[in-house]
Amino acid sequence: MKTRISELRSERGITQIALAEALSVTRQTIISLESGRYKASLVLAHKIAQYFGMTIEEIFIFEDEENLQ
Repeated sequence: MKTRISELRSERGITQIALAEALSVTRQTIISLESGRYKASLVLAHKIAQYFGMTIEEIFIFEDEENLQ
């Protein structure tokens, strides 16, 4: 799963540390989300969407092989 977290952070001048603190997660979690090594739980995805004032679908990009059937 790809995300727009890095792009959104950059646009708003937010560091990984600041985002991690705002979401009560570690910086490593933010790094892993941005690199696609970690998939956010629904709760974390919701927190991220609320933080950026967007929907989950606007931040997380599902790829074809991840479609639910």
